Amino acid sequence: MATTARHDPLHFLADELAALRERHLFRPLRVMSSAQGPIVSVDDRRLISLSSNDYLGLTHHPRLRQAALDAVGLYGAGSGAVRTIAGTMTLHEQLEADLARFKDVEAVLTFQSGFAANTGVIPTITGETDLIVSDELNHASIIDGMRLSKAPRRIYPHADAAALREILREAREQGRDGAGEPYRLILVVTDGVFSMDGD
Repeated sequence: MATTARHDPLHFLADELAALRERHLFRPLRVMSSAQGPIVSVDDRRLISLSSNDYLGLTHHPRLRQAALDAVGLYGAGSGAVRTIAGTMTLHEQLEADLARFKDVEAVLTFQSGFAANTGVIPTITGETDLIVSDELNHASIIDGMRLSKAPRRIYPHADAAALREILREAREQGRDGAGEPYRLILVVTDGVFSMDGD
């Protein structure tokens, strides 16, 4: 029996996909047939990769490759659970302790991605009595982290230090809701590298 739009609750998806393609907004996955690196193979073509997160080429560093193989030999191919349930291993604690010593800070907490860090940390440390001030071109993960927070937010024009200073001055002078009560925390959030624009 043929599925009709009337009986298929997802029939609208085909139209939405067609509309995305028509507006040149459909983004197919590019499949690599090589290892990650500065030169990759995609669709039987050798290309220069400008979109990897492997900025320093560490995925091929001999010591890191051997350390990964050693860890798999000792611990298996995964932690078996997220860290908050049963997945925190001595490897995680050792890495974080080593990073804290290297950075000369009290402690370090690692995340598997920048997205996880931004959506985990921002709403955890901010709330209704705080203010988040953000660059208008911040990464989507920062914006999502701000949305998950209950804190009010102000956006300043990209890389405009004068506008940022003015927002901070107003926030300190006027306080929360313009009533003079100070914010508990004012968090300024900005990308280190604006990946979409490259600055």
